Amino acid sequence: MENAHNISMPPEKTIRRLKTYAGAQGYVYQYYFVGQRPALAEDPEAPAIEFIFDVTSDRKLTYAISVFLQERAITSWAAEHGRPLSEQEQYAAAKLRLFRAFDELEDVKEQGRRLAIDPTLLAESLMSIGIE
Repeated sequence: MENAHNISMPPEKTIRRLKTYAGAQGYVYQYYFVGQRPALAEDPEAPAIEFIFDVTSDRKLTYAISVFLQERAITSWAAEHGRPLSEQEQYAAAKLRLFRAFDELEDVKEQGRRLAIDPTLLAESLMSIGIE
């Protein structure tokens, strides 16, 4: 009889949690966080951290949205607050920027595939959730 410990199993796949957000424009979005990476050097938003989300509003078509947290926003926030922005705070800012697009844009798929977070928007976003 074969030992169960010798059975080759495929590597664990990352389980992505599909989340829902009801936007102010009347659409209900489903999204999940795909990952983050440094923005490509030739990207107009570089230097920045690019947060990538997959989004759908009709459960048929899923598309990617990139949220760019600009390096100058991170640096400015750190200088103003006397400490670096944590990874969790960076992610929170990206998610809040995504929600703002859901609330403000009539057609996120056409108008909101690339969203930026500048120093002012970063400060406003984090202050709205009590991070100072």
